[in-house]
Amino acid sequence: MHVVATAGHVDHGKSTLVRALTGMDPDRLKEEHERGLSIALGYCWTALPDVGEVAFVDVPGHERFIATTLSGIGPVPGVLFVVAADDPWMPQAAEHLAALDALGVDRGVLAVTRADLADPGPARAAALAALAGTSLAGIPAVAVSGRTGEGMEELRGLLVRMVASLPLPDPHSDVRLWVDRCFHVKGAGTVVTGTLPAGTVTIGDTLELAPGRDGAAGRTVRVRGVQSLGRPVEAARGVARVALNVAGAADTDLRDGGVLVTPDRWLFTSTVDVRVAGAAAELPQRPLLHLGATSTATRLRPLGGETARLALDRRLPLRIGDRALLRDPGSRTVWGVTVLDPAPPALRRRGAAGARAAELADSHGAPDLADEVRRRRVVRLSLLRRMGVPVPRGGLPDHVVAVGDWAIAVAQIQAWRSRLGSVVEEFESSRPLEPGMPVPAAAQALGLPDPEILPVLVAEPLRLAAGRLTGRSRAVLPPTVAAAVQQVEQDLAGDPFAAPTADRLRELGLDAKAVAAAAAAGRLLRLPDGVVLLPGADTLAAQRLAGLPQPFTTSDARKALGTSRRVVLPLLALLDRTGRTRRHPDDRRSLCDIPPAEA
Repeated sequence: MHVVATAGHVDHGKSTLVRALTGMDPDRLKEEHERGLSIALGYCWTALPDVGEVAFVDVPGHERFIATTLSGIGPVPGVLFVVAADDPWMPQAAEHLAALDALGVDRGVLAVTRADLADPGPARAAALAALAGTSLAGIPAVAVSGRTGEGMEELRGLLVRMVASLPLPDPHSDVRLWVDRCFHVKGAGTVVTGTLPAGTVTIGDTLELAPGRDGAAGRTVRVRGVQSLGRPVEAARGVARVALNVAGAADTDLRDGGVLVTPDRWLFTSTVDVRVAGAAAELPQRPLLHLGATSTATRLRPLGGETARLALDRRLPLRIGDRALLRDPGSRTVWGVTVLDPAPPALRRRGAAGARAAELADSHGAPDLADEVRRRRVVRLSLLRRMGVPVPRGGLPDHVVAVGDWAIAVAQIQAWRSRLGSVVEEFESSRPLEPGMPVPAAAQALGLPDPEILPVLVAEPLRLAAGRLTGRSRAVLPPTVAAAVQQVEQDLAGDPFAAPTADRLRELGLDAKAVAAAAAAGRLLRLPDGVVLLPGADTLAAQRLAGLPQPFTTSDARKALGTSRRVVLPLLALLDRTGRTRRHPDDRRSLCDIPPAEA
């Protein structure tokens, strides 16, 4: 399916032309027939040769319904622009053109209606002159009469050519459906309608509802039925006009201007940095933002040049590159905006706005992973995906490092790494008996967003073990601890497995912190249950145990090492853990690799 919007001044024959093209009446409300003008959005469809079904969104042309008009134009990629042969160029036509130009709509057909009532030449010339210099400059034009049928076949041909040139959306894209109507059907429940620009909606799908003005989030609806062009279907693929029968939310949550999206794939934001078509400083402070079929009040803060920050009155699902409109409710002037950043940093310091404008100076709304990581330095990959940034499943750009869900600029990795050494050194100097700096403390000192990042920053002479960082200074022990360790070395010199008792360690002043510090410095081997030996005692034990008949018992090991069960049990457990011995079901052990005999 293809979807085309109408545009043009009130009473210039848009609805009549759509009726002639489709055989359907887009004016569905009693008031519209009584007043002779479109008040709400109307929808009709027909089949055109070679391109298939085409739906027309017939928008109101009256100035009082400009918000409804913008909701119809917003999601649609092509336009049928209508002017009347018996009327001059009119204000609402100019408003519609300004909105289409601001949104960048560049596919269309100009239809000069009522060609049977007046010479269409002057109206055609005036309209083409107005279109010149806009995104619709150069579109084909045709004079028609909905009453006599004059020019209708030529119009159909031009529509076929225009529709065939429209880009094909990705059916696998994330869904974002702006709700332009919501109503209740007896026996079915809540029904919403809208233009699906891309993606696919299938019966049984769960869709997420945008947070309400009360901020409530996390609400979902279940799709119970799908209709497209008045017919029930299993699935609808964008671009398409769809009606969804949904369950799980109150009608008030889905009224006109709501939005339904693929769960967990969109960023709902109320603060966004944009590029404005014009000088941001000249825009009103409280414009209305029109996006898709919704609108919301905003507060505009110029950043510099064409960039501005918008604070929205409600959270909306926005992505980098989204095109929207800002409208001054007083003058009805519209400006096009392009979303540059839907998750911008806070502006807290003096001069931050100007710095932010400079940061965004070369950004034009094309989502790019390398550019986003360069500007943000560290960002979650999941956030980038929700903002519409393509994240490859394979390799990342050369200057980007991935750590879990984080994408980090190489320059930021280098900056953190250069600071980490001094952070650890300062910690060790102030706490000499601590067995290294805990990873969370180091992450906090560096300002890391997640301790998970820290391991990739560790490089010689730093070491990371058991969740703690140690540096070069850890090898230098406080004098009292160094003297106590030296005494342990003397005690074990002749009997390397005669581990000092707890009383002996207390006598030497080696409490748990001192032993841990000595172990971190590589001066002691610390085993469970308070057993302390010299470094290398485990290797020496493996060498001696190699001389035993294999397999051997714990008692055999105790006798071979000349020590007690208090020492041999944790020592054998260490050999098991490091893969040098293998424990059998009967509690005997074998050496896995026989080490060379001691000299």
